[in-house]
Amino acid sequence: MSELITINGQAHEIDVDGDMPLLWFLRDKLEFTGTKFGCGSGLCGACTVHVDGQATRSCITPVATLAGKSITTIEGLSENGDHPLQKAWLNNKVPQCGYCQAGQIMNAASLLAVNAAPSEEEIDTAMQGNICRCGTYQRIKKAIGEAAQEMQEDA
Repeated sequence: MSELITINGQAHEIDVDGDMPLLWFLRDKLEFTGTKFGCGSGLCGACTVHVDGQATRSCITPVATLAGKSITTIEGLSENGDHPLQKAWLNNKVPQCGYCQAGQIMNAASLLAVNAAPSEEEIDTAMQGNICRCGTYQRIKKAIGEAAQEMQEDA
């Protein structure tokens, strides 16, 4: 019996070497290219996805450890790209080069799932492991606050 993982709501067989990082399974096997390779050491956050709702660095997570788990990538965050974070990112002109943005958004979504109204300090703490080479940290913080407010209003 083969092992399965659920990615963005669809079951996928783990039919690769179990040591393969989830990042490469997503990008090379399934062609989900929204998740980016940054450092390969779990330090920059560009590869952040959700595993059972938790922000996880896919570049250091062996696919074999994920059997029976549910993974959400940036492609699965919102069918139409209209998640409050995605809208706030655009509204606040967060992306410059855009390379880190999927990981930033996925980490922020994990934060808002457990803390619907984070303070600026809580946002800083939660996001400190995600690196933006363009330095848009102030816009990222503002976008997270705006998305949190929209999500609270919609609740």
